[in-house]
Amino acid sequence: MSTATTRKPNDFKSDLKPIWCPGCGDFGVLASLYRAFAHLDLDPAKTVVVSGIGCSSRLPGFVSTYGVHTLHGRPLPVAMGVKLANPDLNVIAVGGDGDGFAIGAGHFPHAARRNVDITYLVMDNEIYGLTKGQVSPTSLTDQKAPSTPWGNLETPLNTLAFAVASGAGFVARGASFNTKALTELIVQAMEHKGFSYIDALSPCVMFNNHQEEWKELVTDVAPDHDSSDKVQAFDLALKGGFKLGILYKELRPTLGEKYRALVERTPDQNLDQMLEGFSARKGAAIGKPVA
Repeated sequence: MSTATTRKPNDFKSDLKPIWCPGCGDFGVLASLYRAFAHLDLDPAKTVVVSGIGCSSRLPGFVSTYGVHTLHGRPLPVAMGVKLANPDLNVIAVGGDGDGFAIGAGHFPHAARRNVDITYLVMDNEIYGLTKGQVSPTSLTDQKAPSTPWGNLETPLNTLAFAVASGAGFVARGASFNTKALTELIVQAMEHKGFSYIDALSPCVMFNNHQEEWKELVTDVAPDHDSSDKVQAFDLALKGGFKLGILYKELRPTLGEKYRALVERTPDQNLDQMLEGFSARKGAAIGKPVA
């Protein structure tokens, strides 16, 4: 990864100081984001960070780019709208596993299959941290929490397999405790033309502090892994432990490219003629003569 840039990571820091708990994994993700933005030499005036609700969704306030703090679970539709309205912008959506895969889960497969050119970075701590430790869609079975004192009865969602199945063109996993590798993943995700998803392991030190356990479970994706093979991607996603790296990568036309191509081949329309035709059809439908 080249380092020839004019901007530095500190150039992307806002005047606001992060208010996460000391030791929160989100600090590592934020640091990786600063470095990735600097490596890509992004113009802050042409970059937008969109978030939902939750601890991790505070992130736009700590970045000197444009930021949109949306409703709970809604960063993806807003991010898609921003990108489609202005294709020249660099758009990244951020949030947590609860925000993205509980109330916001319905938006994910459609963002992926539409292949809008945005990056979605999820800080996955397997818990609801902001509301004091309830289990989330990625919490382990039998996990005890304030909402499940006798253990979680549900099966966790495998977000990587979900992403591959939904049609995401770039699927990867990183970790807040390996900022160098996570930075490289963010760079590659933002350079990828199409919908990119990164699951970033980000331990919650207050309610689900498994960082040391996770460190023992992480292994890198093998160098000979064929990231264009969807079957191999599913195999890695479904194996035990945490595979760090790019699981799947596929290039195909983005939704924005398809829209622009459609506009170019669509003949010019005369608005007056369209309105006259509409009035004629409306009159015929109600049985009245058209003046």
